Amino acid sequence: MDIRFSTDAPSTVTADAVAVFAGTEWRAELAELDAALGGSLLDWLASVGFDGGKSTATTATLGALPSPLLFVVGVADRSATAIRDASARVARTARGKSVGHLALHTGLGAQGIRTVLEYLAAGNYEYDRYKSETDRRPRLDTISLLGTDSASELESIAAASIRRSEWQDWARDLVNGPPADVYPESLAAAAVERLGDLPHVRVEVWDIERCRKEGLVGIVAVGQGSHRPGCMIHISYRPPNATQHIAFVGKGVTFDSGGLSLKPSGAMQTMRCDMGGAAVVLGATGAIAQSGASIAVDTFIGSVENMNDGNSYKLGDILRYRNGVTVEVHNTDAEGRLVLADCLILACETEGVTQVIDVATLTGACVVALGGDFTGLFTADDGMAHDLTLAANADGEGIWRLPLHAPYKELLRGDWGKIKNVGGREAGATTAALFLQHFVTDDIRWTHLDVAGSSWRDKANSKWAAGGTGEMVRTLTTWAQRL
Repeated sequence: MDIRFSTDAPSTVTADAVAVFAGTEWRAELAELDAALGGSLLDWLASVGFDGGKSTATTATLGALPSPLLFVVGVADRSATAIRDASARVARTARGKSVGHLALHTGLGAQGIRTVLEYLAAGNYEYDRYKSETDRRPRLDTISLLGTDSASELESIAAASIRRSEWQDWARDLVNGPPADVYPESLAAAAVERLGDLPHVRVEVWDIERCRKEGLVGIVAVGQGSHRPGCMIHISYRPPNATQHIAFVGKGVTFDSGGLSLKPSGAMQTMRCDMGGAAVVLGATGAIAQSGASIAVDTFIGSVENMNDGNSYKLGDILRYRNGVTVEVHNTDAEGRLVLADCLILACETEGVTQVIDVATLTGACVVALGGDFTGLFTADDGMAHDLTLAANADGEGIWRLPLHAPYKELLRGDWGKIKNVGGREAGATTAALFLQHFVTDDIRWTHLDVAGSSWRDKANSKWAAGGTGEMVRTLTTWAQRL
């Protein structure tokens, strides 16, 4: 998007549409616009039930204003939450009206403008690659922020916001791509193409033979039921001025049939989203590297298809990981943790890494607990939990800490191996996190983010188009930049 700053009043600007925020004192706030429209605006808003809450009212200006359409967007108490939600809502409203250039009066400072721009971008997104040209609605391409000047601080904030949003959009594209397009090899190719040319970035892909040689038993086992071989994707960002070193790990199951523990058809329909964690860490790594942040990042993604075949891994199999932990397979649909285990081991083996965050669409239990508006956070490190929560709050991404309750490790105790890959019905999100903890060394600060609910929307709402959200791309980027 082209971002412009202007001191123009909403009643004087020329665009495809002009939008204004209005809260509970909307009559006073809109008095100037009402006068410009000949005294008709306030009465019309009252007649359609506008109360300054969470609604958007749209009207033609009939030549009374230079812009032909006016959006009045309710922001209730003008809280940060209300304003960012309204920003996404106005973008989706504008798309529905085929608006290319939107002028928006925010009345906000620099921090507020960053949030508005990123939520405008979120609402502006739609995956329409397989729609005909006539069915595609044009995206907003120009935003004029009114009541501001073109100070260099705002220009810099706008550029950074759009850059972050572009990486989040790319993550959404990866999740939304049909499984015929997005599979282990093509995901690796996308990582090489998008990240490989960034300064100080190197992308390495281990094919299945290399994975087998390196003892990545989870990637090998889960992927062996598919004719599309799995792989391990490693992105390293090494700026010369790095002061800290972190690692990200992402679950890259590009399609999950459940394996021999076959999912029902309805549950399988959206399983393109099972690589949502990989998409998040790819997007965050790209955003961090492109920003030039002075922090070293290693990102590891285990990418497989979990399919059904005579060669599929089986219930009762026992996997011996390169750190010596043996795992009994009790459910082939609990495959993501088996793949993540390989990558967590590699992350902890990487010299200099002090903090590791893994991101995964790991459990339906987390969706039941938190719904779609929150990512589940699991860690024994209060400092990481605090910093990640602050970053998520700053970026308007929901996050909620759930217990990493050590006594529940007993639920994972194996009969033949050290542990089994499921812990039963109780505390499923927690036992999944505790499973992963077996593959993290004691000297590493570690956090697990379960994005099973937050990474996907079955239906569009006022902010999100149906499909992938890219939630946590901005949180991880902010967290790393603050480090």
